[in-house]
Amino acid sequence: MAAQFGMRLRKGAATTAVAAAAVAALSASQAPGVTVDDHGRQTASKAQPSPDATAGDGAATGNSPYYTDLPPLNSPNPSPTPGATGTPVAQGAAEAGIPATVLDAYKKAEAELRESKPGCNLPWQLLAAIGKVESGQARGGRVNADGTTITPILGPQLDGNGFALIKDTDGGKYDGNSSYDQAVGPMQFIPSTWAWAGRDGNGDGVKDPNNVYDAALAAGHYLCRNGWDLSVPANLNQAILSYNNSQDYLHTVLSWLEYYRKGTHEIPDGSGSVPSGRSDDGQKANPKPSPTPPAKPTPPSSGSPSPSAPPSNTPGTPSTPSSPSPTPTDTVDRLADAGTAKLTAMAGDAFTKKISTKAVTKTGKAVGKVRVRFTVVGDTDATFTGGETVATAVTNSSGVAVAPALQAGEKTGDFTVRATVVGRAVTGLDYTATVTERVADSVVRTSDTALTCTPGGEFADQAEVKATYKGAAADKVAVTATLIKSVLDPTENDKGPYFKDADGKTVRTLTGLTTDAKGLLTLPKLYADDNTGDFVLRITTAGGATLNIQLTVAAAGSSASPSPSPSPSA
Repeated sequence: MAAQFGMRLRKGAATTAVAAAAVAALSASQAPGVTVDDHGRQTASKAQPSPDATAGDGAATGNSPYYTDLPPLNSPNPSPTPGATGTPVAQGAAEAGIPATVLDAYKKAEAELRESKPGCNLPWQLLAAIGKVESGQARGGRVNADGTTITPILGPQLDGNGFALIKDTDGGKYDGNSSYDQAVGPMQFIPSTWAWAGRDGNGDGVKDPNNVYDAALAAGHYLCRNGWDLSVPANLNQAILSYNNSQDYLHTVLSWLEYYRKGTHEIPDGSGSVPSGRSDDGQKANPKPSPTPPAKPTPPSSGSPSPSAPPSNTPGTPSTPSSPSPTPTDTVDRLADAGTAKLTAMAGDAFTKKISTKAVTKTGKAVGKVRVRFTVVGDTDATFTGGETVATAVTNSSGVAVAPALQAGEKTGDFTVRATVVGRAVTGLDYTATVTERVADSVVRTSDTALTCTPGGEFADQAEVKATYKGAAADKVAVTATLIKSVLDPTENDKGPYFKDADGKTVRTLTGLTTDAKGLLTLPKLYADDNTGDFVLRITTAGGATLNIQLTVAAAGSSASPSPSPSPSA
C-alpha cells in the first residue's frame, strides 16, 4: 500500500546501486506537480486518476501489498568479453527468466497495444516488471495451457485493518469475498477496477482477471490511458504510480523494467521462483535478511564506460536493448505439416492419428526447442485427451512437435485445430478434423421368443435388439424401426401391427431411437389391428446395419395363419 508500505526497496539493500539510481532518476524526472524529499518519497500531488475509474479508485490494485525484492545487480545478459567487470549472472537462473506462457502474454499485449494505441509506446518489459512485483510472474508461472492460474492469486481483504478500506463491489464474483474487495489474479486488479479495465486477451469471449493473457492486456490498456506516452519518463512514472500509489513501488518496478530491458529468457511454466520480500511484512519481529547482494562492479580506471561492460541506464528512461543471441523461436519463419494423416473419428471415440507440425526457418531448416500451441477452433465439443481445448508441445531435434491425441465429442462435422508458435508472430497452420456419427455394423435380437398377438390385441413381449461395431457394443447409435410391407418391399405398411405415439395414435415408423451404453435397445410395445398373418418389423441403425423381425397376428387357437406380407413372392 502507499503510505503504509513504503519502508524499503529490499531487505537490507536500501543503499544498493540500483536503488540509488532509481531514486536519482525519480528526483530528476517526476511528473509535473510531483515533488520528492531527499529519500525519493512523494510529497505533493498524486497520479492522475483514470477517467473511467469510479470515485475513490486511486489505483488498479487498491494499493494492495506487493513484492519488494530487487533484481540482481548484474545484467541477465552479461557481456562475454574477457576482462569485463562484475560477476556474470547465470543464464539458467529462474530469477532472470520469465515463464513461457506468462512471457507470451506480455508480448501479445504489447503487440495489441502497438496496433490500438501506438502513441503509448508500451514495452512488454513494463508488464513483466509489474507482473514480477505484483505476483512473482503468476507465482513462478503456475498457469495452465490457456494462461489461467492453476489456483487463484488473491491479495488480503481490504478491510481497513492495515490496508485500504474497500467494501465489496462485485458480490464476491472475482475474489469470493462478499464483504470486502481483494486484489485478484497475476496483475492484482481489484474488482471495481477490473469491471471497467478488464479485457479478453486470449479471444475466448471471457474477461478473466485470473487469466494472464486477459490480465496483461488489461494492465496494458490501464497504463496507456490518459494519453500517456510511456517513452516519456514523467508519463511512465505517472502510469506506474497510478497502478499502485507508492514511491517504493515505483522504484521497484523501474528496477525490474531496466533489468528486463537488458535481456531475459524463457523458462518452463511453473519453474520460476517466487519473491520472498513483501511490502506488508515490515512489522514482523525479526524479518529474515536478504542474501548479501553481489559485489558492485569496479568501474574502469579511465573513468569512462567500458565498451565490454556498459553501465546501467538511469531507471525510468528509455534504453536501447542489447542484442542477445536469437533464441530458436526467433529463427522460425513458418510452420509446415509433418505428415499428419487424415483426422477422422466417430463421435465419442479417440482419434487414432495425431497432428504433427514442423517449425522451419526461411531456408527450410528444422528448428528444435520451439513451443507450439495447438488450439481447437470451431463449433465442436471435441477436445484433447484430458478435456483441454489448448495444448502445447515442444519441437524435437527434427523440428517436429506432436499434439496430444484428440477426443471426439458428440457434435458431428468438421472443426479446426490451429497450430501457432508461442512467442513468435507467424501465420498459424490449420488442420481439419472430422467427427462422424456413431454407427453399428451389426444388429441382432437378444431373444428368439416368437412375437405373436391376436387381432386387435397387444403383443405380450417387446422386441429387444443389440447393436455392435467391430464386435464391441455400439452405444448411442441412432436406430429406426419401421413396419414394412415385405422383406423385398421396404415401403411402410398401412396394415397390421403398429406402435402408438404419445397421443395414442397409430405409428408404423419410429425415429430418434438410440442404443444404451451396452448397445441395447428395447422397442416400445406393439399392437395389432384386425388383419391377420405374418408381418415384418425392420430395424435399421446408423451405419446401415439391418434386422428383419417377424411378427405374427393370429386368432386364438389358430395353428397357422396366412403370411402374405413377409413372403418374398408377395
